[in-house]
Amino acid sequence: MRDESRLAHRGARRKRAVAAVVALVLAGLAGVTGCDEQRPAADRPRPRPAPMWDTSPRSIAAVGDSITRGFDACGVLIDCPQVSWVTGTDPKVRSLAQRLLKRPERGSWNLARSRARMADLPGQVDAAVRKRPELVTVMAGANDACRPSTAQMTPVGAFRESFAQALRKLRRALPKTQVYVASVPDLKRLWSEGRRNELGKQVWRLGICASMLSDPDAVDQAATDRRQRVYDRVVAYNAALKEVCAQDRLCRYDGGQVFAYRFTGAQLSPWDWFHPSVDGQRRLAELAFRRITAKS
Repeated sequence: MRDESRLAHRGARRKRAVAAVVALVLAGLAGVTGCDEQRPAADRPRPRPAPMWDTSPRSIAAVGDSITRGFDACGVLIDCPQVSWVTGTDPKVRSLAQRLLKRPERGSWNLARSRARMADLPGQVDAAVRKRPELVTVMAGANDACRPSTAQMTPVGAFRESFAQALRKLRRALPKTQVYVASVPDLKRLWSEGRRNELGKQVWRLGICASMLSDPDAVDQAATDRRQRVYDRVVAYNAALKEVCAQDRLCRYDGGQVFAYRFTGAQLSPWDWFHPSVDGQRRLAELAFRRITAKS
């Protein structure tokens, strides 16, 4: 009887030990899978809030190409920054600066350059950073497609990387500055409208956007294919702008509105029938203003 009692006692102790081990294992698993549930709510990591888009920035810097410089809008083969869609002072345009800023003459800078391509944008951004604007507008890419031949158009990969580099530079220096990106215009649409004007076609022979505008009356297969290659490249450029901009929480792409805008003769320069006229600059300002001041 004594031996049986001793065996029963050992069995009970063994069961208690096994139960204790199981309890420890279960407690460990609970700690791994449910640690956040046991931490105080105040100690848990909180999601980083998205920055709010300011619909009324107090300063603007414009970077880009001849369109932003107002090229050929009020004179032959010259820049007319006074009618620029971003920083112009002409009341006929009602530029972004005039629409958004109380003192546009003190808080807006036109750093764009005629003939600039996307590869020039990082350098323009360096100049913009020194002004410390609250908004930077970007319109570039037409000159990357407007080359002496389609073979010389900027490759899409290089175009994308130059834009991404410019945006990285801006973001490192000015983390809170907002960016508005205008799409590249439909150059084929501009050819279709401008070719109706004999004077415009004479100016085109000086070499304006030869990849699209050379032999403007030719409609043979070779000319049609050439213009289609330029069109396709512009579409690809706009896809790259959209993709890169989407990765920055303070960047707004125009959704392709400039590309889709159906410019007519009234919105084209009366000297080259290709660049925006004063009225065309006004339309660009309207499109940008609506996108910049939209709630989302």
